[in-house]
Amino acid sequence: MPEVTLTTLQKLKQSGEKFAVVTSYDATFTDAACEAGIEVILVGDSLGMVLQGHDSTLPVSVDDMTYHTRCVKRGNRGALIMTDLPFMAYATVEQALASSGQLMQAGAHMVKLEGGHWLCDTVTRLTERGVPVCAHLGLTPQTVNVLGGYKVQGRQEHQARQLRADAIALEQAGAACLLLECVPSELAAEITQSVKIPVIGIGAGGSTDAQVLVMHDLLGLSLSGRSPKFVKNFLLGQNSITDAIAAYVRAVKDGSFPGPEHGFSA
Repeated sequence: MPEVTLTTLQKLKQSGEKFAVVTSYDATFTDAACEAGIEVILVGDSLGMVLQGHDSTLPVSVDDMTYHTRCVKRGNRGALIMTDLPFMAYATVEQALASSGQLMQAGAHMVKLEGGHWLCDTVTRLTERGVPVCAHLGLTPQTVNVLGGYKVQGRQEHQARQLRADAIALEQAGAACLLLECVPSELAAEITQSVKIPVIGIGAGGSTDAQVLVMHDLLGLSLSGRSPKFVKNFLLGQNSITDAIAAYVRAVKDGSFPGPEHGFSA
């Protein structure tokens, strides 16, 4: 696969071709994802739950993310690597710069951080210093205790209005892409149309420019035995993990995933 860059993602948005994102935390799964045609690998702080067994992402450290980014880099064959900045690793601009520098040196091509307009200065400062940023809006797992649980965001008009404003502000601050999690499908479609940067969705309907799933969810693996509404098991009917990821890529690109049953209404 040719090397995927931010320019690649921007061209895909402009042409209307969707792209696929999946989490990976090691070299072997990353190699399989690249073989299957994944454009973006997310080294997610979801590793705190699916690998480390925590009940949230909050215990994950920058050192954890650095270690797994190095592992992913060794297995990568052309995908763009995006790494999460973990909880409280970007509480100040100075912290964000230090944490991002560590992750970029480990092999990340972009960092992802959770939050709205209050992060604009951080996004600008990072971008000015050569660190591309993906801004994560909607359900932001690092603030689960403030949100009162894992709930759909944007159903109330004041929430929707704030999400629209945050998306525009973060784009203007220099964010290279957005990620919308657990946002009503119609709102996600509206935001995707209102910004020029690529929008990645999870539980945000099928109108975003890309989709992301946690690798373990895609393969039907769950510690609790229960999967979120927006998840589909792509391993069913396939002969290998690589085939399952390839089926996910095809479904994202042809628009068959996510279906209406995977999204949320206002």
